[in-house]
Amino acid sequence: MTRADLAEALHHQVGLSRADSARIVEQILKEMCEALSEGQNVKISGFGTFVLRDKGERIGRNPKTGVEVPIAPRRVLTFRASQMMRDRIVEASALA
Repeated sequence: MTRADLAEALHHQVGLSRADSARIVEQILKEMCEALSEGQNVKISGFGTFVLRDKGERIGRNPKTGVEVPIAPRRVLTFRASQMMRDRIVEASALA
């Protein structure tokens, strides 16, 4: 699903103009990005939670050569689906 798909769904289901729908989708995504860049988690009830995690430095291995390489500490974004979303996915796959 793309931004355009979200805007189109908003246009059809809510009845807003296509331009207004696109602006709303962009504003929501912008707010989510800003919150995440400030270190906040983003929770959408019934959908899931976007969480920032700090990963420490560790030793990795080049799979081709076997040489050990240090991997720098970094911050990663993870998504955890809500139980409601997981139930919907299981239900949809059972119907397929």
